[in-house]
Amino acid sequence: MFQVGERVVYGGAGVCRIKEISTVDMDGVDKDKLFYILNPVGREDSVIYAPTENGRTVMRKVLGREEAEALIRGIPDIEPLPPIDSRSRESVCREGIKSCDCRSLIQIIKSLYLKGQARAESGRRALNADERYLKQAEDILYAELAVALDIEKTDVQRYIVEVLEK
Repeated sequence: MFQVGERVVYGGAGVCRIKEISTVDMDGVDKDKLFYILNPVGREDSVIYAPTENGRTVMRKVLGREEAEALIRGIPDIEPLPPIDSRSRESVCREGIKSCDCRSLIQIIKSLYLKGQARAESGRRALNADERYLKQAEDILYAELAVALDIEKTDVQRYIVEVLEK
């Protein structure tokens, strides 16, 4: 069980801080059921009620600094997704984002970035769905890396480039 004050990654919401662990007074909800009351980082005015015993949505601890640095150093070895049609790509992106797995997020980012570059080179615009999933994957990954590395989210991309250029 996680503790109050801990930062966790929760499904597509990304990094959240556990504000409290308690029951909730809502219609149709068992009065004895415990929930994590989560505040998404960067959107502290939002609240997510996550059952403490939830098998459907991924919830895990944020990476530690050493794990984050190792992940960044390993980015060149993470292969993009294989070429697939846009409908399958959308499904894979949705599942990868829901999984909260950093390696999957990197695969999505690499794949959609390369796809967008190829479309731009041929004079076409990136697909809206690809742009949306690219932004979601970057937001979730960069938020977690920012917390793990104790830097601003806006500095994460630059940090990654600096590490990989060494």
